[in-house]
Amino acid sequence: MTIEIVLLAMVAAFLGLRLYSVLGKRSGHEQEHTPRNIEPRANERRTLDDAKPHVPDIVPAPAGAPAMVYDSSAEAGMREILSADRNFDVGRFIEGAQAAYAMILEAFWKGDKEELKLLCDEDVYESFVEAIDAREERGEILENQLVRIDNARISAAEYRRPMASITVQFDADIAAVVKDKEGNLIGGSLSDAAETHDVWTFSRDLSSADPNWLLDETDEA
Repeated sequence: MTIEIVLLAMVAAFLGLRLYSVLGKRSGHEQEHTPRNIEPRANERRTLDDAKPHVPDIVPAPAGAPAMVYDSSAEAGMREILSADRNFDVGRFIEGAQAAYAMILEAFWKGDKEELKLLCDEDVYESFVEAIDAREERGEILENQLVRIDNARISAAEYRRPMASITVQFDADIAAVVKDKEGNLIGGSLSDAAETHDVWTFSRDLSSADPNWLLDETDEA
């Protein structure tokens, strides 16, 4: 399977944010699926400043427009989650989910297993590791880049006490380059970006004091 990608621009809005903490946490005032499209075209929690990932241009969801943030089919589940966690904020979750999307893709392309372990649940993590190991055995190196996240919206939500699950569809522009160990080009180009449509589900135990959300499932639209 294959993820394609292009050049990135840093977005200051996400610098210094704690990846898991920002997924649905409000500010003080008012917050076994195999990863798709990953072949051939991934202690202390780290902030985006610490990890220094490539962060793409991100188009934020309009403030005060819930219908634009999540589909009507997700409304019932979102109400249950909001009722169970009064500190949850939909807008902040979407922002954090976009940052998570960029960081997880970057970690996979680099083969950073330690970073992926912090961001994914066990099944998704193991799938990423299997793909990384297979890629390394073939002697392939990914030099993918995430150009832009055009849209991110919640397509489904569910609360089964105590677990909350939120599914986000990401529409993004991605470019991919695959090289061999000697740096010779196998395929792809950074000058051409392709549209991708990923559907990722994040989950969290709302009864836990830990505010962290993990990537629980991946699919394609």
